[in-house]
Amino acid sequence: MDFSGKVVVVTGGSRGIGRACAVAFGKAGATVVLSYAGNDAAAEEAVRLAGPQARAVKFDVRDTAACARAIDDVLAQHGRLDVLVNNAGVAVDGLSMRVKDDDWDLQLDTNLKGAFALARAAARPMMKQRSGAIVNLVSVVGEMGNAGQAAYAASKAGLVGLTKALARELASRNIRVNAVSPGFIDTDMTSKIGAEMRVRLLESIPLGRLGTAEEVAQSVLFLASDAASYTTGEVLKVNGGMYM
Repeated sequence: MDFSGKVVVVTGGSRGIGRACAVAFGKAGATVVLSYAGNDAAAEEAVRLAGPQARAVKFDVRDTAACARAIDDVLAQHGRLDVLVNNAGVAVDGLSMRVKDDDWDLQLDTNLKGAFALARAAARPMMKQRSGAIVNLVSVVGEMGNAGQAAYAASKAGLVGLTKALARELASRNIRVNAVSPGFIDTDMTSKIGAEMRVRLLESIPLGRLGTAEEVAQSVLFLASDAASYTTGEVLKVNGGMYM
């Protein structure tokens, strides 16, 4: 999959799946602009790994005006936008009856509203180009639900619906919108799982292991590439068979 000459924006690109996506696109020849919210050192390392054409921009995806400015900046510097990867996300676990309004808002605003704001801003230049791809990172939790993650599941389920609606709206302009739905991936988030819980988790995964961020990134690249030119509105499961 060759992305030479393409400009790719990856949100939440300083660590985990986002960083793996940024690095994979960079290795495939793309000019990568990765966004991050706070960790300067992690962002600098991600840029280094993503190659000489990569750079980082710092903003909070909950700020819709900042999302629009970020896309405008990409266009001003590079003249085009070919791929948007909405990866930025946050999870605050807790049983529904104990979820605070602020924690609910944090997850919905980051995971869903931020993705919408960026897709809305990115769609305009893509429509003028009559080409482009948007890939949203959803979650197996948004498909099957999970106790203690009502807000997170709701935000990711909403993102599935947003993916399908945008796919229908933008198809006539040759813009494809798809989603990748990771299962449990070996990242900072899953490193906090206790040993006993990890054993039970692995028993629920037919392939018997956690996935890697790089495996998710390859699915993102596929959906963003010309190899998936007849695929839109799809949710590609990358979960080891945990949910079929």
